[in-house]
Amino acid sequence: MKSLPWILAALGLGVAAYVVINTPGPEYATGNDSIESAARKTSAWGSKNRVTGKGTNLGGKIKEGIGNLTGNPNLADEGVADQVAGSLKDAAGSVAQAAGQTIHEFNR
Repeated sequence: MKSLPWILAALGLGVAAYVVINTPGPEYATGNDSIESAARKTSAWGSKNRVTGKGTNLGGKIKEGIGNLTGNPNLADEGVADQVAGSLKDAAGSVAQAAGQTIHEFNR
């Protein structure tokens, strides 16, 4: 019964990630449709990477905590590595979202 809140939290996080990933961006009347399509794809890729990165970061924090609690330094180190990988994915997603927005702005 102690795991029920964690399961509900994971389900909620999964639903939130699904909604964020599948929410369409605003449609604008702009110049070239193929450029606008590229901007949308770039922004969507960035959103997916940000969600994946945040999930990996959270998983790494959990791994690190479990490793520290159990006295397993290898698991704690894996958790730290996962946090770094998650942060890099999140940063790459932010850059991609900014690039998509910039492409959109230049296409006006």
